[in-house]
Amino acid sequence: MIPIARLSLGEAEAAAAADVVRSGWLMNGPRTAEFEALVADYVGARHAVAVSSCTTGLHLALIAAGVGPGDEVICPSFSFIATANAIRYVGATPVFVDIDERTYNIDVEQVEAAITGRTMAVLPVSQIGLPADIPALREIATRHGLLIVEDAAPSLGAAIHGTRLGTLSDLTCFSFDARKILTTGEGGMVTTDNGEAAHRIRLLRAHAASVSTADRDRSNKVVLESYPELGFNHKLTDIQAAIGVVQMGRVHEVVAERQRLGRRYDELLAADDRVVTPYVPPGFEHVYQSYLVRLRTEHTQEEVMTSMLDLGVATRRIFAIHDQPAYADVVSPPLPRTEEAAATTLLLPLFVGLTDDEQDEVVTALAKCL
Repeated sequence: MIPIARLSLGEAEAAAAADVVRSGWLMNGPRTAEFEALVADYVGARHAVAVSSCTTGLHLALIAAGVGPGDEVICPSFSFIATANAIRYVGATPVFVDIDERTYNIDVEQVEAAITGRTMAVLPVSQIGLPADIPALREIATRHGLLIVEDAAPSLGAAIHGTRLGTLSDLTCFSFDARKILTTGEGGMVTTDNGEAAHRIRLLRAHAASVSTADRDRSNKVVLESYPELGFNHKLTDIQAAIGVVQMGRVHEVVAERQRLGRRYDELLAADDRVVTPYVPPGFEHVYQSYLVRLRTEHTQEEVMTSMLDLGVATRRIFAIHDQPAYADVVSPPLPRTEEAAATTLLLPLFVGLTDDEQDEVVTALAKCL
């Protein structure tokens, strides 16, 4: 079976995790700070705050952006459900807009049309490793006094005109779950150049305690913390962070290999007019968390996925959030491009360690199923 993703971990990660266990300090601490510094340096941000997942990162980033009950946040529906869930966690309403039919990212023109007096932020998704058009969104957001909180869960290392995601938006959230560019098992990171927002997220991730557990532990006198606002338990552990530190040591080679595999898929599928391969706008750098294709076939998406599985190849899909039962109470405008993409696209296996032979097998299986 060729899975949709396969972990790229080794003895170095195991040793790093074991070192933390032996240290006696497992919670958020020195390894977390080291991991944060590495990610901040890599994306070029002044601040990086490690959290338990990209979802919790989005949750805290929206709070730091001042979003709350009664507010609206514009986002795409063509995404994992966590994108919209984070908006609802803070009591706000997700306002779904359609996607660009070539990039599958949020349609910038529709964003401006969706702005109302209740709009507080735009939450674009840099989907599957391809950046959303953040510069165009920035121009709109600045003109309307809005903040951009970016869901870049699958897109660590992606760039626009040489600038990596992580500083282009006001707050950018990355994921380190098992299928992402790098992994710590679960985990996330919020990057920003806004020191006040970073400080607040650091507090909120640990129940909003005025003093961290690490600082109290290091002190040679009694320190009594206070809790000035409602906080959350959204911390990353040092065990996870230690794995992340090792992973960051090879982030450049990981991104390069994913891009090589993406280009190879492009070449292998170029002659098959039943498959539309990914479009990458000029100046945009795709890191291929997965490889998204649009199918031109009379077979349904589920039929193709089932046939692929029968041939030993796992696939996945991206769905329309507004069509999920959990969002039946959210009024959505017509989203024809989102619904078409949700019904006709497919994610093919792509991960570090995917061999050329396995990739050939994926392409051969897809051709048979179409």
